[in-house]
Amino acid sequence: MIPLRLSELSDELGGSLLLPDGADRDVVVGGSVQTNSTLVTPGSLFFALPGQVTDGFLYAPDAVERGAAVVVAERPLRTSVPVIVVADGVLALARLARLVVARVRASGRLRVVGITGSNGKTTTKNLLRAILEVQGPTVAPVGSFNNHIGAPITMLQVEESTDFLVSEMGASGAGEIARLVGIAMPDISVVLKVGLAHAGVFGGIEATQRAKSEIVRELPRSAVAVLNADDGRVAAMAGMTEARVVWFGVASDAEVRAEDVRATASGTRFTLVIDGLRTPVQLQILGEHHVSNALAALAVARELGVDLARAIAAIEAVPRAERWRMELLHPGGGITVINDAYNASPDSTAAALKTLAQILEPGQRSVAVLGEMAELGEYAQEEHDRLGRLAVRLNIGKLVVVGDGARHIHAAAGLEGSWDGESVFVRDLDAAYDLLRGELRDGDVVLVKSSKSAGLRFLGDRLGHVEGTEW
Repeated sequence: MIPLRLSELSDELGGSLLLPDGADRDVVVGGSVQTNSTLVTPGSLFFALPGQVTDGFLYAPDAVERGAAVVVAERPLRTSVPVIVVADGVLALARLARLVVARVRASGRLRVVGITGSNGKTTTKNLLRAILEVQGPTVAPVGSFNNHIGAPITMLQVEESTDFLVSEMGASGAGEIARLVGIAMPDISVVLKVGLAHAGVFGGIEATQRAKSEIVRELPRSAVAVLNADDGRVAAMAGMTEARVVWFGVASDAEVRAEDVRATASGTRFTLVIDGLRTPVQLQILGEHHVSNALAALAVARELGVDLARAIAAIEAVPRAERWRMELLHPGGGITVINDAYNASPDSTAAALKTLAQILEPGQRSVAVLGEMAELGEYAQEEHDRLGRLAVRLNIGKLVVVGDGARHIHAAAGLEGSWDGESVFVRDLDAAYDLLRGELRDGDVVLVKSSKSAGLRFLGDRLGHVEGTEW
């Protein structure tokens, strides 16, 4: 975080400053900002936020012991460091992030990119970070720090020397993305896809579209909206913003376009068409659905003036989308495991199944290990059914369905008709592992896919012989 005087920090947060004996209200603070006491280092600011499981207030003594310089809390605390008491810790965190980003932006060098979408946010963020880090100091979230707490924490890593801030903006309801936009005020906003991910929480796909559109609705004319020309619900957002629109996709009128897309076990190839140039691109990332994410990142790079050759080289060097996202593991015995079980929506699971079918070489067998797709609400049965039928139509060699929440995948596969493969239902991870350990053979390509809550990422690690795997 940029340096701020303690008194100024308290005023900006709208809080009451409690000083221990001998403390100076005008001392300058500027360490990292943390909500997890175990991440505190000397000089950090610790926000003691209430949570769903526990209360950060209980961990303030631990944060102080680890070197926190200031504690921000919703009630007074007797400790050896200054405490700023605020009415709402989450709101105070947002106010601080807004202040820091605005001050660094006032220097004239910081450019801010916001990214949202039902799928692909983290992959696009990682590709864009790889591009921009070559250009100058870049701040982007680790993992999926994209909610009302994680996004501001990332924004607070901005310093006076930062050239680029990439903010991943997720939401579980209306207004959440708008609040993040109000903090960061993106120069460029990207919308990747509107799908059924979290539709049960949002209340349907139309509500999801409205929530995702918040990232472009408040943009000024000087900003840029980078939109997916291949998604009708995203394309409709062009009429919801005053910003200049830039299109990406495979559609013929997209300004940043992909042609000749081909997915293989070694990555994904396509021809990039941009500004009249045709350039081959070879991603190490598996799956043709990631081409759209690459196009979005390249469209942003173009708007930021990045040399095209440097941008392409940067994304070609990215080894994987992210931990547990289409992650290739080779446990030996000629078996390949694709561990893609950090998140799962109907769209992303269908794309992963299609990739599994596309990359098979002669003599190989496809094995899909599928768990529950969470937060689908009233759409849950229909969408799990659809994936079971899709697995059959793609001629997946063996289907293993794990957990009661995913049972409809197994039932639908069995009803689909003539199929040379086999679907098996098991109740838990241990049963799945025992089954697969005895079933897998040389040449098998195994996809492991589920929502994070189902825990199949750990099954994927265990099948792939990743050290330290526990569940």
